[in-house]
Amino acid sequence: MNERIQKLAEQAEEYAFDELNKLQGPVEMSISRRVFEQSFREKFAELIVAECVEQLVKEGDAWEQFSRNPPEGQETNAGHALFAAYRLKEDAVSRLEEHFGVEE
Repeated sequence: MNERIQKLAEQAEEYAFDELNKLQGPVEMSISRRVFEQSFREKFAELIVAECVEQLVKEGDAWEQFSRNPPEGQETNAGHALFAAYRLKEDAVSRLEEHFGVEE
């Protein structure tokens, strides 16, 4: 598992422990295990999707920056880069969020 995925897993684990700690009174081990596992899975998936969205936005920002200040000889590609930036930052992000049911 790469370092970034490991960090996301650790964040999800912390969240799951927090959710487990919210349970009041004596709770059966099987229930607490289910609460922990469900909380962990949901949070881990949410964090991974958010990380993917963040990477798409960063890539779109880079293409947008390229379109505003293209290197010499690349001026004709600036319009295409701006279009790519828009598609990444708007369309791809929206479709990814919709696909995974991410709510703002």
